[in-house]
Amino acid sequence: MTLLARLASDVQLMFRRPPRQQYGAICYRVKRKSGDVEVLLMTSRDTGRWVIPKGWPMTGKCAHEVAAQEAFEEAGVRGAVETETLGAYSYSKILRDGVQVACKVQVYAIEVTEMAKNFKEKGERRIEWVSFDEAAGRVREPELRGLFLAFKRKMTERLSAQAVKQGSAGKQIPAE
Repeated sequence: MTLLARLASDVQLMFRRPPRQQYGAICYRVKRKSGDVEVLLMTSRDTGRWVIPKGWPMTGKCAHEVAAQEAFEEAGVRGAVETETLGAYSYSKILRDGVQVACKVQVYAIEVTEMAKNFKEKGERRIEWVSFDEAAGRVREPELRGLFLAFKRKMTERLSAQAVKQGSAGKQIPAE
C-alpha cells in the first residue's frame, strides 16, 4: 500500500462515525385454527422496500418499549413485547438532508394482540402479514433475513413445547 493510499484510509477511519442506534420489532401472531405463525412486514415511506417497524431512541423509554411504540405508530399493532433482544441488523439510512448514515437496529419480538383502526402513519405504508420464509425473501438486509429465520426456529421450538405440555396435561397416568 502506498503512503498516499494509507493516509487516505486513515483519514476515512478518523471521520467514520459509529452506527446510529435504532430499535425495531418483529411483530407476529399465531393463527388460531392452523397454529401457523405470521409476521408483519410493511413498506418504508420513502423507497417502498419491505421493512419492520423501527425508530430512534426515546428519552425515558427502554429499548423494548421504543420497539413497541414504533410498532404502534407505524403499523397500528399492540401486544406483548419481549424484553430480551432477538439480535440486531445493520442498514444504511438516507436522512432527509440526503446524508447517508449507518444504523444498527436492535430487534425485539412482539406477539400482536390488537390492531388499531387508526394510528399515526396509517395510509403512508402497505402492511402485510406473511410467513417467516416470505418475510425473509422480501427484506433486503441479510442480517434481518437471518433474524427472521432464527426467530422461525425459536417459535417452532416454543410452539412444539407448548403442544407437548398441553397434550400431556390432558392425559391421566394409569394407577398401578
